[in-house]
Amino acid sequence: MKKIILIFALSVLFIEFASAQEVAPQSKGFDKSRLFFGGTFGLGFSNYSTAINISPQIGYRFSQYFAAGAGVNYAYYQYKYYFAYSNSLSEKSTYSYAGLNVFGRLYPIPFLFLQAQPEVNYVWGKDQVYNPDQEYKVPTQFVPSFLVGVGGAIPAGRGAITISILYDVVQNTYSPYYHQALYTFGFTTGF
Repeated sequence: MKKIILIFALSVLFIEFASAQEVAPQSKGFDKSRLFFGGTFGLGFSNYSTAINISPQIGYRFSQYFAAGAGVNYAYYQYKYYFAYSNSLSEKSTYSYAGLNVFGRLYPIPFLFLQAQPEVNYVWGKDQVYNPDQEYKVPTQFVPSFLVGVGGAIPAGRGAITISILYDVVQNTYSPYYHQALYTFGFTTGF
């Protein structure tokens, strides 16, 4: 219940702060120059794990203080566990996530932002145990997450390098962000 109240309070504060911002004068209608595209792409490999993440996003800069958008994401994780005494494989877990997100960013100063990002991911996978051989399917399901955090946007040509740290306040057991902070490095560019 506390998590739901926290999410609600953060959402209300987020919406109130965003609506209180002065919107810079712009031409009538949609301004293509305010669109931006970005996201993250991650790869990680070792003897014990593999991680792949592809998360493109598109957004719109409503004012100098507020931007919002949406994105899709796909993540694949594989973990290997070994017996200590023989260094042979004892268990292998494989999880895949595909999801949608929306995000909002408040810029209290030009290159620093606060971010809120609700998302939902569909998860599937399996755990393979060796000795004795057994396989367990992960229950396929939709998993909610609500990421909040802070980041920076470092100008780079026509775009910016973004660095952020986010935390999932929902903490669903099957979330890709369960019990860990999410560190992202990405790049955004205007159209």
